[in-house]
Amino acid sequence: MDYIFIIGPSAVGKTTLAKGLYEYYKSVYIEQNMVPEFSIPKSVKDIGLYEEKVCFDNTIMQINYFHNLGYKNIISLDFDDLRVRELPNIFKGSNYIIIRLISSDYRQIEKQMEKRHNNEGGLYDLDIIKKSNEKIKNRPLLINEVVIDIKNKNKDEILNEAINIIDNFKSIKDYDYKQLDKEYFYSWVKSNNLN
Repeated sequence: MDYIFIIGPSAVGKTTLAKGLYEYYKSVYIEQNMVPEFSIPKSVKDIGLYEEKVCFDNTIMQINYFHNLGYKNIISLDFDDLRVRELPNIFKGSNYIIIRLISSDYRQIEKQMEKRHNNEGGLYDLDIIKKSNEKIKNRPLLINEVVIDIKNKNKDEILNEAINIIDNFKSIKDYDYKQLDKEYFYSWVKSNNLN
């Protein structure tokens, strides 16, 4: 596999899975929030959109850089959900997989939130997390996307399920793709009016 994208709502276990896959594949692990700090020019009218665009574009450049160096199984996560619909256009012709983590039992996410510390990032508003989980859980599959439901599974079970899926997955490389309407997606950028 060239690229492994992990998506899902806050507190569903994306970072835990990504770190496990990184240890297993010994490759590259990049979260969008790893982009260096940068100041926002005073001329910018929408700070949220600007910040998200810089972070997304930077992350895509980084993972492509590592791919050009010959790395495989490049793990990337923490995208604004609306950006996920762009991945099939950007990575058409590549071996990639999008792993969507969801929970069909929202109480499990609530329990995981109780263990989260303020320095771990992500959303902390349980109502927003519940809304984003429902929206992300219920949308149609994208090209090369699979769903893992974390319900009643521990981190090792989820990791083993993901490894099995990745190792046996056959990416579709040649396809026609029309982006789903943005209403299917959740966005933390308030001006996208999707949250």
